[in-house]
Amino acid sequence: MSNTDLAVPDRPDGCAVQRVDLLDVPFDVVTFEEAMRRLIELAQGDAATYAVTANVDHVVRLHRHPELLPLYTDANVVVADGTPLIWASRLLRTPLPERVAGSDLFPALCGEAAEHGLSVFFLGGDPGTADRAAAVLQSRHPALQVAGTYCPEFGFENDPEECDRIVDLIRQASPNILFVGLGSPKQEQWIAQYRDACHAKLSIGIGISFSFVCGDVVRAPRWMQRLGLEWFHRLCQEPGRLWRRYLVRDLRFFALVIREFRKRRGRLRHTPVP
Repeated sequence: MSNTDLAVPDRPDGCAVQRVDLLDVPFDVVTFEEAMRRLIELAQGDAATYAVTANVDHVVRLHRHPELLPLYTDANVVVADGTPLIWASRLLRTPLPERVAGSDLFPALCGEAAEHGLSVFFLGGDPGTADRAAAVLQSRHPALQVAGTYCPEFGFENDPEECDRIVDLIRQASPNILFVGLGSPKQEQWIAQYRDACHAKLSIGIGISFSFVCGDVVRAPRWMQRLGLEWFHRLCQEPGRLWRRYLVRDLRFFALVIREFRKRRGRLRHTPVP
C-alpha cells in the first residue's frame, strides 16, 4: 500500500485534523500546540478517546506485526514522536510540521489540566515513579487534581482479575486524563482493550515519562533532541536494555524510508506528463 493511496486516511471520529500516511502508519498533521488543544478538547468531552505517541520503534514494529495497526488507525490522535519521522515525512513528501514528543506532552497536559480543572490518573511506570512524578507536577501546578496512581506488577496484563481491579480503581477515580506508562505496545493494547470500561475521557500512552519527570532518567539536552540524537543519550544511560532496540531493530527504519523513496521516484518517472 503506497503513501499516495492513503494520503488522507479515514479518521475514527470525523475530526477535521488532516491525517497522512507515512510508511503505512497514520499520523496527524499537527504542531505541538495544535495537538495540545485537540487533546484537551477530548479530555473535556463525553466519549472515551485515546491518543498514541508513535516513534521510529513503533513504525518498525508495525511492519513486523501489521496486526497491531488498528491500535493506530482507530486512535483519535496519532502524533509523530521522533525527529527522524519528521525528516522522513519531508523526504517522502507527506510533511509533518514538527515532532510532538510524548515526554513533552505529559507535563504540558498536566499543566493544562490544572488550568482547566481536569483530573488525571497515572498508571504504570517503574515502582514509585508515578507517585514521585505526581508530587513534582503538583509542586509545579498546585491546582492539579491527581485522582490516583497505580503501579501494577510485571505481567499484570495477563491476569484478568488484576486488570479488572485496575479498571475499577480508575473508574472510581473518574479521571479526565489517564496517562499510561507501560511501554509500547503494551500500553496501547491495554488502552484499546479497557478504555471504555475505565470511563476516562482521554487515555494516552507516555512510555517512560514518569521517570523523566521525577528525575530517575535524565532527558537529552534540547540540542540533541533537535538533531535527532535523543536515542543516543538514552542508549548511553541504559546500554544493556536499549542496545538491541537502537542498534539492531530500529535500523530497519532507514531501509523502509529508502524503499519507499525509490518506489515514489519510480512512480514519478512513469507518470505521463499531461
